[in-house]
Amino acid sequence: MNIKIITDSAADLSKNVIEQYNIDVIPLQVFLNDQQFEDGVTIQPNELFQGMREGNVYKTSQPLLTRFKDVFEKYAKEKTSCIYIAFSSGLSGTYQSSVMIKNEVLEEYPDFDCEIFDTKCASVGLGLVVLKAAQLAADGKSKAEILEAIDFYAKHMEHVFTVDNLEYLYRGGRVSRTAAIIGGLLNIKPVLNVEDGKLVPIEKIRGRKRVFKRMIELMEERGNNLREQTIGICHGDDEEGAETLKIMIREKFGTDKFYVNIIGAVIGAHAGPGTLSVFFLNKEAK
Repeated sequence: MNIKIITDSAADLSKNVIEQYNIDVIPLQVFLNDQQFEDGVTIQPNELFQGMREGNVYKTSQPLLTRFKDVFEKYAKEKTSCIYIAFSSGLSGTYQSSVMIKNEVLEEYPDFDCEIFDTKCASVGLGLVVLKAAQLAADGKSKAEILEAIDFYAKHMEHVFTVDNLEYLYRGGRVSRTAAIIGGLLNIKPVLNVEDGKLVPIEKIRGRKRVFKRMIELMEERGNNLREQTIGICHGDDEEGAETLKIMIREKFGTDKFYVNIIGAVIGAHAGPGTLSVFFLNKEAK
């Protein structure tokens, strides 16, 4: 049975990967004043990051409900079995909306075979889960085998990241105005992760080099067999920083498999230019 893999643009997957595995991606929305865009469709990450540097303030929202309905109805009519691998319900209402639309489609197409999975993951953390599922689907694995892998990867996926400027986290309501100002003056870089699908700060570190070192330490503390993993790295229009992090990881753990991509517009609107993140599998299920 051919299993169709569906996700949303918060997975921050490259166009090459999307095309290679024929993944259906539902775009989340980005707003600039009264202008409405779709992530990866009518606004690209580089455009958003440049706008943020120029002072633009972007807001985001879950996908249009019609996007879900169009995709789900298409596969319902084709009688195609599908899995929608969703952005964390702790960070967006995307998952809840997909469930609602699936139930609507089931009223008209009661045989619609679609599993919806709340990964509690974001950005390339979600992307690596989707990529694994797409590879298994391409290899002809059963739906049960793919769902088992999704569950494992989602439960073991670590997200460790830092932002270059606390101002963007302040705009998103993640830190106070005072913390943003003081952080900027003292060159403080927060290190954060995702726990139970929500952003949680780990600590604050002064200086970019120390942040990189701490991220590597966290990988060593939490990671499982890092040499054999595909390590995800995502950046906020900072290819140089991503390459530096990649080199440090390779030197420390001997890793030679990486998935590196720019952060998409929806995640980027909250994290800002200069954000750097690393994703890997941990030792214990979350």
